[in-house]
Amino acid sequence: MAFEGLSERLENSFKKLRAKGRLTEADVKEAMREVRLALLEADVNYKVSKEFTAKVTERAIGADVMESLTPGQMVIKIVNEELTELMGGNEARLAIANHPPTIVMMCGLQGSGKTTHSAKLALKLKKEGHRPLLVACDVYRPAAIKQLQVVGEQVGVPVFEMGTENPVHIAEEAIKFAKDHGNDYVFLDTAGRLHVDEELMQELTNIRQTVHPHEILLVIDAMTGQDAVNVAKSFNETLGIDGVILTKLDGDTRGGAALSVRAVTGKPIKFIGTGEKLDNLETFHPARMASRILGMGDVLSFIERAEMSLDEKKAAELEKKLAKNKFDLNDLLDQFDQIERMGSLKDTIKLIPGLGGKIKDEDIDEDAFKRFRSIIYSMTLEERAHPNIINPSRKRRIAKGCGMEVEDVNRLLSQFKQMQKMMKQFGGGKGAPKMSKKMRRMMQANPEMAQKMMGNMGGNNNPFGF
Repeated sequence: MAFEGLSERLENSFKKLRAKGRLTEADVKEAMREVRLALLEADVNYKVSKEFTAKVTERAIGADVMESLTPGQMVIKIVNEELTELMGGNEARLAIANHPPTIVMMCGLQGSGKTTHSAKLALKLKKEGHRPLLVACDVYRPAAIKQLQVVGEQVGVPVFEMGTENPVHIAEEAIKFAKDHGNDYVFLDTAGRLHVDEELMQELTNIRQTVHPHEILLVIDAMTGQDAVNVAKSFNETLGIDGVILTKLDGDTRGGAALSVRAVTGKPIKFIGTGEKLDNLETFHPARMASRILGMGDVLSFIERAEMSLDEKKAAELEKKLAKNKFDLNDLLDQFDQIERMGSLKDTIKLIPGLGGKIKDEDIDEDAFKRFRSIIYSMTLEERAHPNIINPSRKRRIAKGCGMEVEDVNRLLSQFKQMQKMMKQFGGGKGAPKMSKKMRRMMQANPEMAQKMMGNMGGNNNPFGF
């Protein structure tokens, strides 16, 4: 996952600060030197790294910090605030036209994920109740139109194409089509090149001057590091972009582009691609990303992922069962399915405060749920509904049926009991809390308190034994 190396380096630097009861100016400067090296290793722009650590140092050697009872924590708080500001401060929203359709021009180099992310963004808006239209303006790359049609069909969004006509004319006709058919967002999937060149920029400029898009989004590949920042700078100077979609943040990227783009171009990152699936697109929240980088987790993104993967009908049924304390192994199977729909287990765990920084990727077994599922499928319906009847002879039969050991069955049953206890807390009995919309609003209003609560849930009593 992006920022993993940076997070580890920063955590090591801050450990030294936390260990000191009092901080001197020399302590702060030494820590900031390590922070600057960590940023440079993460491929953050040199000038950005230097200016960032200078700002933090200036604030950190102030009287409020040096005389604080917890100076180390105060420095980390300042780093968190400055990281948030470096990445834009507040989330940047997509433009909305006063008179629909809103025209969004998607641009970028070949291979950056422009076509796929056009569909991802269209899907996101569709889920919000909009009626987007995808437009094939890349008439040069072989199979580009077909690719857009395929992803358009997968997300259930119509695709407008006119073959290899002039891209400017295609864009004009698409907007007329959108007005006639009630599409309130139009995504122009423009052509890319292997590198920034005059021919590419002239075509994009012609489209911009003809259809006057309300939003120009540049799609850049986070894996390319500082090259991504240079591409963003070139596109912005020539075309005038409004925002950036940063792709492949789920990959083995050092993350420097996310920390440099805003500072170098002055334009915000609006969305991030977090996986290959067409629903793996998130709104970019600078404050949440800063928390992730510093190993503090991201409880609000965790909740949003959970809500997106939630089967409301099954959730209602589960709530009724919890109210009667009847959570069984069939329900546990449903929970496994919903957790897996949230994405990679490794990435999801990193969002939970108190877990992300303590658990290494090699300690997380992505296949654990598959093994648990195999064990449960080897049980009879009665055993799934009433696990307490599973005696030693039944355990041996179950283990033999799924090709595992009795110890594996015991481990599952033990972890199920822990899960059962935790679920009773949300069962609606005498004053027990529920994970409701009210709780979500409370978490959004007070993220720090929410992080503490989620951290407690993910501590040593974690039901899956991570």
